[in-house]
Amino acid sequence: MTEAMHQVLIVEDEPAIRNVLKVLLEAERYRVIEADTAMRAEIESRSHKPDLLLLDLGLPDGDGLAIIRRVRAWSPVPIIVLSARAQEEQKIAALDAGADDYVTKPFSAAELLARVRAALRRNVRGAEQTGVLALGPVQIDLEKRLAHGTDGEIHLTPLEYRVLESLARHLGAIVTQQQLIREVWGPERLGDTRGLRVCIMNLRGKVEPDPRKPRYLLTEAGLGYRLRAEESGPP
Repeated sequence: MTEAMHQVLIVEDEPAIRNVLKVLLEAERYRVIEADTAMRAEIESRSHKPDLLLLDLGLPDGDGLAIIRRVRAWSPVPIIVLSARAQEEQKIAALDAGADDYVTKPFSAAELLARVRAALRRNVRGAEQTGVLALGPVQIDLEKRLAHGTDGEIHLTPLEYRVLESLARHLGAIVTQQQLIREVWGPERLGDTRGLRVCIMNLRGKVEPDPRKPRYLLTEAGLGYRLRAEESGPP
C-alpha cells in the first residue's frame, strides 16, 4: 500500500486545527476523513475503516479515552493522540487505553508527519510479522523461542521471551509498564514494577551491545519501554 492510499481519520473539534491537519496530510497525499465529535468518530471509524486515527482527547460529547477503548475492542488500527493535555498521568492513561503514540499541542508539523509514517510502517510490519527479531547481530525467533548472537546460542528464559513478545507486538511504540506486567505476569501482579525492571536489565545484558547504553530496549522515562529492531529476517 502506498502513502497515497492511506486514509487518516482526524478526530478534532477545533475547525482551525482540523483544517491545518487536513492540509498537512493531504500535502503528503493521504486521504482525510474528519470527525468533530466522539459519536461521529465512532461512526466514521466503523464505516471507513481508516488506516490511522489522529485523536484529540477533549471532545464536546465525550472523552477521547472512551473512543480509544471502543475502537480497540474491534480494531488494531494505529491511534495517535494529539492533545493539549501534557501531564504524564494523562499520557499514561491514553497509552494504557490502547493509543500507539502521544503528541502534545502545539506540535511540529515535521515531527507529527514522521510519527504518522512510523505508525503506518509499524502496522504493515505487524500484519506481516515473521516472528523473527533482528537486534543488531542478535537474531531472536519468537515462534521457536531460539536466540543466536555472534558467539552462538543465547539462553533466554520463558519470562524474557514473553516480555520480548509483548514489546514486539507494538514494535517501535511505547508499551507502558502496567501493560507489560498485565500481559506477561498477569493482572494480579500489576504493582510489581521491580520485577519488570530486573527482567529488562537481564535482557539488556543478553541482547544489547552495551547494556549501559541500550539501542534496542529503550526506556521511556515515566511511561514504559519501547522495542526498536532492525528489519525482520531469517533466523
